[in-house]
Amino acid sequence: MTIEKNRLYVVATPIGNPRDITLRALDVLQEVDAVICEEQREGSTLLKKLGINKPILLLNEHNEAEKAPEIAIRIHKGEAFALISDCGTPVFADPGASLIARLVEMGVPVTPVPGPSSLMAALSVLDVSLDRFLYAGFLPREKEERRKALRYLRHLRIPIVVLDAPYRLGQLLDDVEGVWGAGARVTLCLDLTLPSEAVLRGTLGEVRARTGQRKSEFVLLIH
Repeated sequence: MTIEKNRLYVVATPIGNPRDITLRALDVLQEVDAVICEEQREGSTLLKKLGINKPILLLNEHNEAEKAPEIAIRIHKGEAFALISDCGTPVFADPGASLIARLVEMGVPVTPVPGPSSLMAALSVLDVSLDRFLYAGFLPREKEERRKALRYLRHLRIPIVVLDAPYRLGQLLDDVEGVWGAGARVTLCLDLTLPSEAVLRGTLGEVRARTGQRKSEFVLLIH
């Protein structure tokens, strides 16, 4: 495969199991001039595991306003970069949107390289009909604001997908129960693609009893 210069590739990477990397993603990462990632440690660890040696550019919530214009100019002048996240498909609750917006304004192509996604993995094993759903993403961290958001979501009457940090799993389940009640039907996907993977189904009360104090990467579906 020969990539095109003057282009940004948005590359999905494994969410847990390293064998989920696609052949096309490997080709792109091997051929681009540099890889853009959120954290040096995560990005360099992934590339090392894949046997790829490329310069790394950091783009995160702390420097995106400053670095996005610089990176966009380099791509506009002819370089090809790959944007990855710590895991999964970039831009969902991760940096990158402002860079993509700048490139689009400049007429620079942005190409998706699809692959692993915790969102789609969780939805694919849902045991209810899924004609539509709402991706609510990460809710506010402050307790009352989070409950306010949950009260709004409850009135939508469609499946809701919620994410959060592993250490806030218990807090989130507490707040969902406070708004929906312990009888709400949920599916909780934990550590998807890893040996510790678990998909818990049932009422919120049943799922909470099986979760205990576990801290895991997770996707919560309320349906």
